[in-house]
Formats: sequence, structure tokens, C-alpha cells
Amino acid sequence: MANTLWSKGTAATDMVENFTVGNDRILDRKLARFDVIGSKAHIKMLESIGLLTKEELEKLTAGLDQILGEIEAGTFVLEDDVEDIHSQVELLLTRRLGDMGKKIHSGRSRNDQVLVDVKLFLRDELKNVRNETLALFETLQKLSEKYKGILIPGYTHGQVAMPSSFGLWFGAYAESLADDMFLVAGAYNAIDQNPLGSAAGYGNSFPLNRTMTTELLGFGDMDYNVVAAALSRGKAERAVAAAIGGIALTLNRFAADCCLYMCPNFRFISFPDSLTTGSSIMPHKKNPDVWEIMRGKCNRVMACENEINMLVGNLQHGYHRDLQLLKDILFPALDLIHECLAMADYMLQEIRVREDILDEKIYDYLFTVEEVNRRALAGMPFRDAYKSVGIEVNEGRFHAEKTVNHSHEGSIGNLCTERIKAKMEKAAAFPE
Repeated sequence: MANTLWSKGTAATDMVENFTVGNDRILDRKLARFDVIGSKAHIKMLESIGLLTKEELEKLTAGLDQILGEIEAGTFVLEDDVEDIHSQVELLLTRRLGDMGKKIHSGRSRNDQVLVDVKLFLRDELKNVRNETLALFETLQKLSEKYKGILIPGYTHGQVAMPSSFGLWFGAYAESLADDMFLVAGAYNAIDQNPLGSAAGYGNSFPLNRTMTTELLGFGDMDYNVVAAALSRGKAERAVAAAIGGIALTLNRFAADCCLYMCPNFRFISFPDSLTTGSSIMPHKKNPDVWEIMRGKCNRVMACENEINMLVGNLQHGYHRDLQLLKDILFPALDLIHECLAMADYMLQEIRVREDILDEKIYDYLFTVEEVNRRALAGMPFRDAYKSVGIEVNEGRFHAEKTVNHSHEGSIGNLCTERIKAKMEKAAAFPE
């Protein structure tokens, strides 16, 4: 590979290059726009401290804007003999502007350059995750209100337990997403700190103005200690993995519910034929393949945090090439969570719920607690009421009154939809 920023006249063998670069050149394409944005802020700061002239700044800025336009138009190419995105941007500037293009690396290392690229990229990704999660949250809340009067069985230990409702079911997953959003906001705040200027992890003898680049790049704060900035590599990715892992857990459990509720033994929910798949041998089958694949993909997203922990957990401070593999782990997981959030919302637009579920006699015992409470409210001690209903059940004399009167906060009759919405709005209030 000829075009490397570190080359001093020698080159690694192809086998070494292929092993050490891996998928990095492919994954770097996701960082291209952010590499240019970071470079524009960096050169503006270099001009302010006298390392570039005003004329050089104008020409370099115009050159970077041209590259940014090519990236956004989809015509930007990472050439086969170019090591990474940083090398490609600098190479293009040098071709077009001469030796002036080589000046953009002053005061930087690829270590802090990739750090700022990744942090800018992850901020953008988390904003997209927020928007996609909010869309699904809104759909779940609408379904919760639409079907709040339709009762379904609630289960503990996989056994019929107490009355629930579609309002509770949909609303539960909406609120779970609100809890997940606090993790997303926490991850955003953890990465919203500028590492640029930390160079290879020990600072720089140039009189860099890191406050200026922090403001230009819109970071909320700075990684002040240059060693701490280097240590944030891995921690930032881990925070994002934990956040999307929380959403993945919510989607995973919802998908598992859907698989169960679609089963003919339950028949609680259904979807149009166009959203299900069939069997190659059994003509009656309507398989929940979307929800099964979602369940599996969400398991992969949840595994991401542990894989990051295993990668960075035994590294001393300072840069190590192992850290390059973080992109290999996290970037595909981000693609998966975007895909799953969009698909869940897409499927729920067409969900059909069954409204006569509790007419079946097998659900009579759902209402034993309701009867115990009725007798207790009428004056019977709770333990006596419990025992008397239990005897009726054992003797086959229990008669279910299939009505509920739940009024406390968060119950069947008081879903607190607006309060849950306010919780989500609070969680999602991190910067645009």
C-alpha cells in the first residue's frame, strides 16, 4: 500500500497490510464526512495560531468543501492503494493544491483524528437512534390508547395469572423505550467531548487552541487531559453499545411476545399475509419470521457491549492497534438497531388484535384475585377471602365475574400515557 501517512520510505508486505487493515477501509467510509468536518475546524484553528496563512485557510477550506460535496454526492472514492480515510482526504488536497495540502496534519495524530471522527459519527448515530425510537414510541402509545379497553391474560411463570390489557402491553414497551432513552442520552453526553488536539495521546508542542475547535465542532465539552482523551477510545463505543443494547433488549422481548401471541394456541394478534411467511411443506403455516429475525438480531446487538469489553479490558493506557477493531464491532450493531427499530414500527402499522380473548373458559381463573379483592373490600379479612376463593377453585365452584376495576397509576384503567410521554420527552432532550 503506497499512500500511508506513516511511510518513511519502506512498506509492509501485502499479507501484513491485509491482516492489519482488515475491514477498516470499508468502515472508514462511514467516517468520511466527519473527517472533513473535523479537518475544517482544525485548519481554522491552525490559521488562528499562525500555522496557516489566511489565503491557505481559504484554499484548504474550499478544497475540503469540494471533497465534502463529493462525499454527499456519492462520488468520493477511497482508492485501492490508500490506507484510510485520513490519507485519502490529505492526498486529494495535495493533488489539487500542492504541498499546501500536507499542512492540514500539523498538530494532529491519526489517533486524535480518528477519535474526533468517531465521536462526531456516534453523536450523529445516536440522534438517528433517538428519532427512530421516538417514532416507535409514538406508535406504541397510539396502540395502547386505541386498545386500552381490550383485556388479555397476564402471565407469571408462563402461567395464566391476572387480567392485563392490550393497553398495558403496548404501553409497557413504550415506557421501556423511554427508560432506554435515558441510556441513549447518557451515551451522548459521554461522547460529546472534544478529543482533538490530544494528538497521539500526550499533547503537542504547537500552541493549539482546543477550546476553539471544541466550539467549532459543537461539542458540549472537552476531553481535557490528553491521556484521558486517548482513554476515551473504547469507553465511548462501550457507552453507545450499552445504550443500543438497552433498546435491543426491549425489542427482543417484544418480538418474543409477538412470536408467542401469533401462535394458533394463543391467537392474540395477527398480521396480514404480506407481513408473514409460509412453509415449504405445510400449507397452513403463517410464520412470524420478521419477529424471529428481529429477536436474533437484537441478541447480536446486545452482545456488542460484551465484545467491546473483551477487546479493551486488558489494554494499558495509550493507543494500541486493537482499538481499530472497535469499528468492526460497533458499526454493524448500529446498522442492526436502525433496521430493527424501523421494522418494528413498520410491522405495528398493520397489527391486528383479537377482542374476544377472555371469552374462553380457560381464562376464568384470571379473575380470582379480583374476587378476593371484592370480598376484602366488602369487609372480609384478606387471608380469609383468599382461602375461600381458593376452596371454590379447588372444588370447581368458582364463577368468574370478568370485570376489572383498576384505577391506580399505571394500571389497566389508568395507563398514565401522557405522563409516560413526558418522561420520554425528558429523556430525549439531549442536543439536536
